Amino acid sequence: MIRSCCSFLVVGLLAAGCADLARAQPKERPDRSRGQKPGRQAGERPDRFLQWDKNKDGKLTRDELPQQLRGNFGRVDTDKDGFISRDEHNAVVRRNRQRRGAGTQQPPKIEGVEAKMDIPYADTDNPKQRLDLFLPKERKTDKPLPVVAFIHGGGWRGGDKRGGGRMVAPYVQTGDYAGASIGYRLSGEAIWPAQIHDCKAAVRWLKAHAKEHNLDPDRIAVWGSSAGGHLVAMLGVTGDVKELEGKLGEHTDQDSRVAYVVDWFGPTELLTMKDFPSNIDHDNAKSPESLLIGGAIQENKEAAKNASPITYVSKGDSPILIMHGTEDKLVPYKQSEQFDAALAKAKVPSVFIPIQGAGHGRFNNPEVNRRVTQFLERHLLGKKVDISTDPITVRAAPRKPRR
Repeated sequence: MIRSCCSFLVVGLLAAGCADLARAQPKERPDRSRGQKPGRQAGERPDRFLQWDKNKDGKLTRDELPQQLRGNFGRVDTDKDGFISRDEHNAVVRRNRQRRGAGTQQPPKIEGVEAKMDIPYADTDNPKQRLDLFLPKERKTDKPLPVVAFIHGGGWRGGDKRGGGRMVAPYVQTGDYAGASIGYRLSGEAIWPAQIHDCKAAVRWLKAHAKEHNLDPDRIAVWGSSAGGHLVAMLGVTGDVKELEGKLGEHTDQDSRVAYVVDWFGPTELLTMKDFPSNIDHDNAKSPESLLIGGAIQENKEAAKNASPITYVSKGDSPILIMHGTEDKLVPYKQSEQFDAALAKAKVPSVFIPIQGAGHGRFNNPEVNRRVTQFLERHLLGKKVDISTDPITVRAAPRKPRR
């Protein structure tokens, strides 16, 4: 089933990958970091529930609501216990957003897959801080399933989680896996480390709800492309870094460590991206990397190091599969080559596969997805399979004739 779906995955990658960093010089944005309230990331939406919960008991009374909303108390208090719980509040927020036409997604129709969309993982009203969960309708086992979670690219300033379902669906359809697609705040809304805080909160949510959905919290693999590749690499090397954990959501009792990582052409060392041929001036204050950390990377070196996976590599990190196009002019191929060398030096298991002739995400060869499948089967299903590290050659994408 999975191998027959390789072309389907390639199409999903082409749609998601090529837009990631191509818009190298965006229009100038206002500085959202100035004048923000203490304790909140720039552009982050306030959590109304926490604002209204004056005595911090985790529930709202009629008197705690703003005057203009108190007339709705009876309708929101669905269990009629005299309080509005967090779940009752979130249910109203989701319904209101859906009515405005900017809310929950309609579940995609994927044969054999049950989709649970727009699940808030950080207990906020922010639509970016949500995940989609994909469960097989027919499982091959009654035992808890491993999870393959996809994190989208887009230069940290574009994209959303909608494309992740296409990437994990073929795995879920086998009945061997569950899947997830994780959204996160973009750099126009909140600068680093908001993005990794969001992803870690999503992992904690999956672990906290593992029993409910019959998932295995110790077998979670994360997969991402470009900016998403950067974030999954960060998850793989920062499972023990408390400074990047964040405090989002109700499940801070859970850890955010992931078991395995599939990194497709993610940036790994922001300060050295300029050292290799690229179509982007990575040191420019308007580059995707600079927008991520809130300033030109060479003028904010500590912040750039803080946002670089290679900074945190140490023995005990999660095993990683890395795949990168040798002709990538947006995220230099050398980024992955140096990351793999750092992993090897720290004795972290890694598999590095060059995609010969490929650019930024042009992986139009089914062998790419076959090796991803082998990696997941070996580590998540315990199958004895060998994974070749031989380069994979792709056909050059046809050029469109000029008009």
